[in-house]
Amino acid sequence: MDDAEGDATPGVRKKSTPDPFEDFIDYIRYRFSEDPHLWAVALFDELLALGFALSYPTMTRKIRQQKLRPICLSCRTATDRANAIIDHPPGEETQWDYVDLPNPPTEWGWGRTAHLWVGSLAHSGKWRAVLTPSMDQPHLVDNLDRVVRALGGITRVWRFDRMATVCYPESGAVTASFAGVAKYYGVSVAICPPRRGNRKGVVEKANHTAAQRWWRSLPDMSVEQAQAHLDNFCAAVSDIRTRHTPDGTSTVAELAATEPLQAPPATAYPVILGDTRTASRQALVSYRGNQYSVPPELASAQVTVTRPVGGSHLDIVTTSGITVARHAVAADGLGMIVRDSGHVVALERAAMATANTGKPHRRKERIPPGPDALRAAEVLRGSRVHGTNNPEGAAETDSAAASSDVVDLSAYERAARGRNTLA
Repeated sequence: MDDAEGDATPGVRKKSTPDPFEDFIDYIRYRFSEDPHLWAVALFDELLALGFALSYPTMTRKIRQQKLRPICLSCRTATDRANAIIDHPPGEETQWDYVDLPNPPTEWGWGRTAHLWVGSLAHSGKWRAVLTPSMDQPHLVDNLDRVVRALGGITRVWRFDRMATVCYPESGAVTASFAGVAKYYGVSVAICPPRRGNRKGVVEKANHTAAQRWWRSLPDMSVEQAQAHLDNFCAAVSDIRTRHTPDGTSTVAELAATEPLQAPPATAYPVILGDTRTASRQALVSYRGNQYSVPPELASAQVTVTRPVGGSHLDIVTTSGITVARHAVAADGLGMIVRDSGHVVALERAAMATANTGKPHRRKERIPPGPDALRAAEVLRGSRVHGTNNPEGAAETDSAAASSDVVDLSAYERAARGRNTLA
């Protein structure tokens, strides 16, 4: 039978009773037009307050069937928009970014998260990275210099996110402190527009590879061993990736070798690094795979290791700002112990001075009174008996009290006999 209004659906029987959901459609449309991401459960709470009598599954089913939730155009421009192919000429751009690595080995002392500073040549895709305990600007400059030298040179442009150590996040203007770094290395700084992370998609892909292919299966080892492991991974795995060029098939390493890169400066940009450390009981401070001595008074104390980037010496400073040691810097990861002769002599004297103090007491140890304590106790007892340490009359009072404590049982016996005698 044909429907008079022409809105019947083949195979679907039209209900004879009104649908109570129809009364709320206008409200739902208005709410979704205001907030396309409004949670359905939050909308359900609002409808209940307006007298909605249907169930939550019924509401969500009807929203889907009638397609009441609109597509958010603002978000679609960021996720589903068309992406243009960005040309990256050889030697033009290096892309930089941090990636957070969860659950570093406990021995690193870095807490729950390690940071990896990654730099990638946009043309060839060659990337190198440095593990770092901090994301402050001095460490950023140090990491930049180390990665630049590992990549083999400097491109004309460095591209960054809106990180506060490089620019003002609100405006994207480069800070004065980092402008000096860029001038020193002879590069132009490019800041990505807000919410345009795909502008540096080359380094983003390197981040993904570092996190999922290298970090995920990294065994427990020291920071220096992990850095060497990462360097080997980049050279042995990442650099042999295939690249297709107009001239034929190549690899990342071969393509990077043809990029016209500028030689980095002879020395790194002069900034001072500061890293907090805790000295060991042997008055040694661990720093980048080596140990440096401090005076024995600082054993187990917290200190700060300061070092100019690329410098040949480091200073160890107390929490009050006093420099107590200066050492020549050993190459990272050698496991060397660098000691000052004065620290060695002072440590030996301090150790010998406390060597004969005896064994420490156990928490549940029995220690009865010794001979000296027993003799002192006898003196105290004797003085009580003779009254030498008591005020006048105290001895007589004590004697009376002592005698009053003695019970004469004969008095009880006489009393008992008297009760048994008949009057």
